[in-house]
Amino acid sequence: MKLAPLRRRVDALPGVSGVARLDRRTNRLVGRLNPGDIAIIDHVDLDRVAAEALIAAKVAAVINAQPSISGRYPNLGPDRIVANGIPLLDNVGGEIFAHVKEGTKIRIDGDAIYIGEAPVATGTLQDVDSVAALMTEAKSGLSAQLEAFAVNTSEYMGRERQLLLDGIGVPEVRTHFAGKHVLVVVRGFDHAADLKALKHYIREYKPVLVGVDGGADALLEAGHKPHMIVGDMDAVSDAALATGAEVVVHAYPDGRAPGLARVQDLGIDAVTFPTSGTSEDIAMLLADEKGASLIVAVGTHATLAEFLDKGRAGMASTFLTRLRVGGKLVDAKGVTRLYRNRISSAALLLLVVATLIAIVAALAVSEAGRSYLHHFDHGWNHVVSWVQGLFS
Repeated sequence: MKLAPLRRRVDALPGVSGVARLDRRTNRLVGRLNPGDIAIIDHVDLDRVAAEALIAAKVAAVINAQPSISGRYPNLGPDRIVANGIPLLDNVGGEIFAHVKEGTKIRIDGDAIYIGEAPVATGTLQDVDSVAALMTEAKSGLSAQLEAFAVNTSEYMGRERQLLLDGIGVPEVRTHFAGKHVLVVVRGFDHAADLKALKHYIREYKPVLVGVDGGADALLEAGHKPHMIVGDMDAVSDAALATGAEVVVHAYPDGRAPGLARVQDLGIDAVTFPTSGTSEDIAMLLADEKGASLIVAVGTHATLAEFLDKGRAGMASTFLTRLRVGGKLVDAKGVTRLYRNRISSAALLLLVVATLIAIVAALAVSEAGRSYLHHFDHGWNHVVSWVQGLFS
């Protein structure tokens, strides 16, 4: 009988309250979040894609066990979080995963985290000004990151030169790519808007639709069925896997494929693609090797800032894959700028009206036309009289 007054008293305490959802992998956590939850992550240098996913989930706050901006380079995620008015409590330490359990009601007040009235951890509450200051400082680390990026690129080229140069290691698949446009969809920045803008292009060209992990769900949400799903299978739903799309599981270079067991448990046959590159890279390499005429990328990384924003050595494979694919690759935003409906709705309506006026004018100036109009007018008056008679 005393629980309800206690709950009201806890909810009335200052700060932001919500149910805790936590995972050391942000992409796994996003699928479990409900509006109003407090997301607890372990994500050093929070990138923009992860931040946009948290924003889309409508979280009440984000708690990061790691520094959201470490200073290595100016990553883009924290600015997106605070710009959307979401509290970001930073660098609280990994102990938060031991102190807070999934589903616990927690509260953030200032720099502290509470369960009820008991503090369990502290961090640094970021705001627009503090994030801007950290981003300015981080720009000084950009040159070092560029040097590391160049080294990683060279190392990846040494490991994967046969794949990049000769296509050795690309598996055989049943999906037909030769001579077709291919749409490679990653659940990345602005992917939903890009898919919406591409709906006329998809209807006209009927490209092969390849979803990279959660990109398969993005295709379903946009009303499209993927032809192929590529990835390590940690961020794609069972519903997407059950659509009948061909499944290519991203494996480690030594052949281990942790995601294969999940696919097989669902009764789905799959092929593996062993490489140290990223899943979006192997989707593009597969399409290129199998003869695609054009590859349109949705939600993938297109700029230097986005390459560095991922903050991992795997971006070297992304850079080299784009060199390999070359002129076949077009970013979705480029397609939407170039591809337009040639006739707008307003222009089409104007054309119809002008055609009707021309027909009426032609009928009015000819003897046969005037006779036709006379009969039409007589018939119309008869119909009007009949309708009026029904209500008189």
